[in-house]
Amino acid sequence: MREMDGPGDIELSVVMPCLDEAETVGRCVEAARRALEGAGIAGEIVVADNGSRDASVEAASRAGARVVHVAERGYGSALMGGITASRGRFVVMGDADASYDFGEIPRFLEALRGGREMVVGCRLPGGGGRVVPGAMPVLHRFLGNPMFTWLGRLMFGVPVHDVYCGLRGFSRDLCGRLDLRCTGMEFATEMVIKASLIGARVGEVPITLYPDGRSAHRPHLKTFRDGWRTLSFFLMCSPRWLYLLPGVGLVLAGLVGYALALPGVRIGAAVFDAHTLLFASLAVLTGYQAMLFAVFAKTFAISEGILPPDQSFRRAFRLVNLERGLVAGCVALAFGVALLGRAIVLWWEAGFGRLDYASTMRVVVPGVTLASIGFQTVWAAFFVAILRMRRR
Repeated sequence: MREMDGPGDIELSVVMPCLDEAETVGRCVEAARRALEGAGIAGEIVVADNGSRDASVEAASRAGARVVHVAERGYGSALMGGITASRGRFVVMGDADASYDFGEIPRFLEALRGGREMVVGCRLPGGGGRVVPGAMPVLHRFLGNPMFTWLGRLMFGVPVHDVYCGLRGFSRDLCGRLDLRCTGMEFATEMVIKASLIGARVGEVPITLYPDGRSAHRPHLKTFRDGWRTLSFFLMCSPRWLYLLPGVGLVLAGLVGYALALPGVRIGAAVFDAHTLLFASLAVLTGYQAMLFAVFAKTFAISEGILPPDQSFRRAFRLVNLERGLVAGCVALAFGVALLGRAIVLWWEAGFGRLDYASTMRVVVPGVTLASIGFQTVWAAFFVAILRMRRR
């Protein structure tokens, strides 16, 4: 590790989050220091202590790290505190539990120097990595990590084979552009998802995962709690998968129900009648509401910087603005009111007595559905316009 005159001379910062890891943090710092010195890298090692009650701070300092104290608890909070306090052009982050080989640092830096904006380690064989026996729980290795990586690739186009890997490098410029928000374990996946969404140049380096070197306490990761938090975060980052696609499916199912129920189609002994119409209307209404929530969520997420701007979404708003939304809502409302008016006429013609249930429901149910969609469209058009108002 070369001598440095000032912050501008630091090429690489190695950042380690730490919480009660006195057994291992010193070894990790020493391994990182040897890697920097061996490769002649102008760098620094920053340990972000997140409230350790053991001798972690002393062990890290003794090994040569600069320790910063991060009061806000959480894996993401600790990392962001360490990254903010670091001074390098590039950052390599990794856990301080001795499960990662910090001797791999030069390989990450080489990829970053070569133009990659983020380089993620891969522990899984699918990406060339290796897991030492006992280093990763069976459930994580064969279900959790592969499943979330597959979802990341499907939902966000994440170009890596191990979305959870905590050993990764990135440029300081990219980190600033990502506007990271998560304070917990979702921080690692948020970073990869947002980098993929903005089209950052993301690479991958195969690594080996070793058993956790700590014996004083259990790992901080909680399988089901953190698995659920990751899944919910994936869905919150993708209004398309959370709202739009289920909504479209429900609307299509409802329209099929209408196509069967309005003419009273009979298939074998099954007759699709007024009750089918009610079920179909439920599907159409809930599906349409889900589609509106997709628009609300996407608009809010982009305006608040939670998700990056989407050009296709922006083009859609050029076609569907407030005025056109109001016109569409009023047209649906008018058709719905007309159908409901027709139902009132039928009742008047029957002397306000009993009506034929099967026939009048074919007028009332579509009328109520269209009127409801009309009202929702008008209100939604104004709400989206409010969400899109720019802050000055």
